[in-house]
Amino acid sequence: MIRLNFLVKSENIISEIPILKIRPNKSQPRRQFSETELNQLSQSITENGILQPLTVRKVSSNEYELIAGERRLRASVLAGLKKVPCVVVKCSEKESAIYALLENIQRCDLDFFEEARGISRLIRRYGLTQEQAAQKLGKTQSTIANKLRLLRLTSEEQEWIEQSGLSERHARALLKLDEEALRWEALSRIIADNLNVQQSEQLIELMNNSHPQKHEKPRGTSKAVIKDIRIFINTINKAIDAMRLAGIEAQSDKTDSQDFIEYTIRIPKQSAQKKNSA
Repeated sequence: MIRLNFLVKSENIISEIPILKIRPNKSQPRRQFSETELNQLSQSITENGILQPLTVRKVSSNEYELIAGERRLRASVLAGLKKVPCVVVKCSEKESAIYALLENIQRCDLDFFEEARGISRLIRRYGLTQEQAAQKLGKTQSTIANKLRLLRLTSEEQEWIEQSGLSERHARALLKLDEEALRWEALSRIIADNLNVQQSEQLIELMNNSHPQKHEKPRGTSKAVIKDIRIFINTINKAIDAMRLAGIEAQSDKTDSQDFIEYTIRIPKQSAQKKNSA
């Protein structure tokens, strides 16, 4: 059972606090914020104000630490606000870190790697056991253990998985491959061929059966393992699609010769400027 008694907001008064006096929460697990979503929220704040106050704690006579509401704070800056409504609560640094993680998890704002990193930092920083972390976050110990296992993937592997929009189940499947070189090979094929989870698991099972012996990984070759150029082409195509969805009329031409593949991307200035001024 999670007890965070300091968050009984009915007992707290809403105060207007200058943005310059609010510092980010260093335990904030979320690292990526959608620029489109922030712009939309900024526009909403401009038109309607901030409907839900931020939650902060006082750390000095002239400084506050943000506990909850970083998206609202960032959007308020974009909207040109100088002050934001806040609920000031009394809590420890540890309680602040727990709530910052808990709020993001409950709102499903985190991707699975951010959640795993947040749990890992919480455990390391405050010397918690997995069982204690599970109790504080309202999860089972097995769930916490499975989340932490995701961090066995290298930072580069995590980045490719995030950028390619793969799921947590894709990441879990990759963990069945002990060798980094094999994981890169599998990840390359999964992204290039747009494999679903079941297809990915079948591929990885086949690779495990084909490589029963563990090999020593050659030094300095982890990045060179991705030999399938389709993974990079797929990334370019996704970027172009994202621009088109955002209203930018991007165009691309691909030339495939014997010696090289050439990509030309055209972004009309008028289209881009119109989008930036919108």
